[in-house]
Amino acid sequence: MRHGCKVNHLSRTHSHRIAMLSNMATSLIMHKRVETTLAKAKALRVYVEPLINRSKEDSTHNRRIVFSYLHSKEAVNELFREVSQKIASRPGGYTRILKTGIRKGDNSEMAIIELVDYNENMLKEPKTKKSKSTRRGRGSKKTEGAEAPVAETPAAEEPKAE
Repeated sequence: MRHGCKVNHLSRTHSHRIAMLSNMATSLIMHKRVETTLAKAKALRVYVEPLINRSKEDSTHNRRIVFSYLHSKEAVNELFREVSQKIASRPGGYTRILKTGIRKGDNSEMAIIELVDYNENMLKEPKTKKSKSTRRGRGSKKTEGAEAPVAETPAAEEPKAE
C-alpha cells in the first residue's frame, strides 16, 4: 500500500527517474521552458526549485551540490550567472506549470513548465482595456458630441401697436 509516500515514481526505477529529472532540469535551465506531461512537470518542479534556491548564494559548496544533481557544467554556469540574477528578490515559486491539453496518442495531460521570470509575454504590462459600451435598447444609444440640432423657429412677429 502507498500510505502517504509523497514521491511520484513515474513508472521508472530510481536510477532512471533521477537521470530523467536531471536531464529535464538541465534542459529547463538552458532553454527556460520544457514541454512534457503534467506528472513529469510536477515531479520536475520538486526537483529543480531547491537547486534554483541554492543558486542565490554563489559559493563553491553550492556549485558542487548543484553539479551533483545536474551533471552539466554549462547548466550550472547558466544557473549561477543568469538565472540567479533574475530570481534574487523572489522568495520562492521559480517555476510555472501551464496545462496545454491532452496528447493525441495516449490521452495524457500535457503541460509546459517554465522559469517564471523568463516569459516575456506575461512580463509585459497589461494593456488598458477600452471601455465597452453596451447597447441597452433600440433608441437609447447616444453618440458623444452628435446631438440632434435644435431647429430654431422664428418667433412670430407681434403686431406693432400703432
